[in-house]
Amino acid sequence: MIEQVYPDIFKIQIPLPNNPLKATNAYLVKGDERNLLIDTGFNRSECREAMDQAIEELGIAMENTDIFITHIHGDHSGLAGYLSRPTNTVYSGRYCAQSLQGYAEEGLKGFFDDLISQSGLPHISISAHPGYTYASDIVESVAIVQDGDILQVGEFSFQCIETSGHAPDHVCLYDSERKILFSGDHILGKITPNNTIWAPPATITRDYLGEYLKSLDKIASLDLKVVFPAHRYVLEDGYTRIEELKSHHQRRLENILTILGKGSLSGAQVASQMQWDLSIKSWEDFPPAQKIFATGEALAHLTHLVFQKVVVKELKDGVVYYTRV
Repeated sequence: MIEQVYPDIFKIQIPLPNNPLKATNAYLVKGDERNLLIDTGFNRSECREAMDQAIEELGIAMENTDIFITHIHGDHSGLAGYLSRPTNTVYSGRYCAQSLQGYAEEGLKGFFDDLISQSGLPHISISAHPGYTYASDIVESVAIVQDGDILQVGEFSFQCIETSGHAPDHVCLYDSERKILFSGDHILGKITPNNTIWAPPATITRDYLGEYLKSLDKIASLDLKVVFPAHRYVLEDGYTRIEELKSHHQRRLENILTILGKGSLSGAQVASQMQWDLSIKSWEDFPPAQKIFATGEALAHLTHLVFQKVVVKELKDGVVYYTRV
């Protein structure tokens, strides 16, 4: 489905079959000589067909349409390889670029098994993770953007805003004249972005949740009128949503500290006792992919609490356990 959401900006809903997110919002910005496509959907037939149909209906050609990937998750980057052409440019942050080109040092495949085992989950194959299963084909060349870089598309002047946390590098696009923001997964309406960690729990050196919260404050300092997220609906009050997201994570941190009051627990044990807004109520009934996401969310918050020195961690028999100080 295509919807014009702003002059020369079109929202393209790319379906995500059998996924609770339901769809990814790709955005097509039309320019005079070149267009820009922001995010793509999974690398699977249903997404390819939806994108091909949208390209035809919009009357554009990928040969003069560049691609901007907000972050590496498969529902955003999956079709980068499929849509790449010798005459267009794929833009992304450094980590995303390395992953798309097939040589990220800390790619999901590299640490997945350690993350699963150290979290206390029983063995789960990486094939259960949709972001890996539906990842992009290799992209030979990616133009790396940095915080503050400008991409000109017709009359639009988009500033790249680095907003790490949800992913090792996540980049939003902001037009200060029109006060519009393409937020990727950094800010979503109704649903909250999944936060996880991108290294084994025992050796992680980055506080991804802490980075995410700081990135929210970074966006809150901008003059915003409209926010175009990668899932669900367009936001006309980004500031209120930012405060709601911050409050959500504060409640989650408090919930985890209450859970840890019962003793030393692994990431999976904490996740199994957290409050989830899901129709499935029993942890045992969670599908493998949902257990991965829930445990990753728990680990992001536990790691943040470790960085704040209110929780300590210990690697014991191959599993990391967390205890309140």
